Amino acid sequence: MTAYDASTTTVLKWFEQLSAIPRKSGDEAAIRSWLIAWGAEHGCTAKTDEVGNVVIRVPGTAGYESAPPAVIQGHMDMVCEKTKESTHDFATDPIQLVYDGEWLTAKDTTLGADNGIAIAMALALVDGGFAHPPLELLFTVDEETGLTGAQALQPGFIEGKTLLNLDSEDEGVFTVGCAGGRDTQSEVPVEMGPVPAGHAAVRLVAGGMSGGHSGVDIHEQRANALKVLARALGVLLPKTDVRISEFVGGTAHNAIPRDAEAVLSVPAGDLDMAQAAIADLDGVLKQEYATTDPRLALSLELQDSVAEATTAAGSQRLVDYVLAVPDGVWAYSPDIAGLVQTSNNLAKVALTGGKVQVLTSQRSSSMPRLHLLTATVEGVARIAGGTAHSDEGYPSWAPDMDSALLARCVATYKDLFDGKEPVVEIIHAGLECGLIGDRYPGMDMISFGPTIENPHCPDERLHLPSVGLVWKFLVKLLGTLR
Repeated sequence: MTAYDASTTTVLKWFEQLSAIPRKSGDEAAIRSWLIAWGAEHGCTAKTDEVGNVVIRVPGTAGYESAPPAVIQGHMDMVCEKTKESTHDFATDPIQLVYDGEWLTAKDTTLGADNGIAIAMALALVDGGFAHPPLELLFTVDEETGLTGAQALQPGFIEGKTLLNLDSEDEGVFTVGCAGGRDTQSEVPVEMGPVPAGHAAVRLVAGGMSGGHSGVDIHEQRANALKVLARALGVLLPKTDVRISEFVGGTAHNAIPRDAEAVLSVPAGDLDMAQAAIADLDGVLKQEYATTDPRLALSLELQDSVAEATTAAGSQRLVDYVLAVPDGVWAYSPDIAGLVQTSNNLAKVALTGGKVQVLTSQRSSSMPRLHLLTATVEGVARIAGGTAHSDEGYPSWAPDMDSALLARCVATYKDLFDGKEPVVEIIHAGLECGLIGDRYPGMDMISFGPTIENPHCPDERLHLPSVGLVWKFLVKLLGTLR
């Protein structure tokens, strides 16, 4: 017996088809072609723009032909994260769906419900023959790595003034505002040289951390694998001569790093001491992060010898720099209790060619604070003797609590669910609504969606009964837009 009803099945039929199509950020050609063909098969017109965004125009149903068009919006791409053991190739392999009672997850990878479930709902609307005004199904590219598609939207690509963004992750919650964001690429040189005679090579691994979405989950204070790795090296540096050949971790700007590792060399006579120091720190960290990262683990094992590594001074600079980069919550909102206002995610680090290359992702609902944190990240790189370059980023979405669409959504939700009050909130994550509102002034917007837990990591899962609840709400809401 399933834990969900036919309304959920209506949407899952399309989500299963989408899950068979690769849609890695920046490589959405296959899903774009599939959507355009789907539009033609259903008697709709579709067009794309220069960056590959798609809009499918759907005529209104009988009695709704002359109603103002509504925009249903989501993004085509997904975060591609997998376990260390997985051999999944996101460029070619379908996502392997796993149904488990009330939940849908994927085998050893991200599920892609963020944001494939939005596309599935949009397609189900058209396929099911439900009453609705003219629709513009707007599917953007490359949301997860920089909101590239939304950034590139041009006047006239869509015409509607009511936008339903289906990229939120808690059923019963209406999102009416979000943080803005900027990414920074930094590069700090470190001195390299030959490994001293008598040194033995080891691999230091920091793994098993929970990771998660750097906006949605940043307040959970989960361990950042890059910080844990630098912390472990920082324990060794005062005790022995540490030379670093490799330091790498992190996969995406909006994913909290779960795994990181370093190849280093220490005097052979200090190996036992180094093992004991790392074991001691492992015990400390297991206690410190018992609640947020129960699978966290540090290990040190022998490695084939290496020829080149940082000098002693280079090792110290690398560790000092990574430890100094801001990470986690920077400030909470002074106006809304519990809302993260400003944060930074130390997203990726790699030691390459004598340079420490670092990617960070700053977020804030206050644009001045966003720029201040970005300047701080850049300043840390310069103090360390390096350089930094930040992108222009994307704007925050300021809430409009007097929105006619918000009032309609609240009334519809209460009517549908026996007077239950939905939650209206502002989130710390970034949504394309900020950019869309900037590109199309006067757009009345709201964001909602089914419950998705642990997005941006292989533990991502979709609550199936919530899909049916959101679907019923969406159908009823569209029926009021005439």
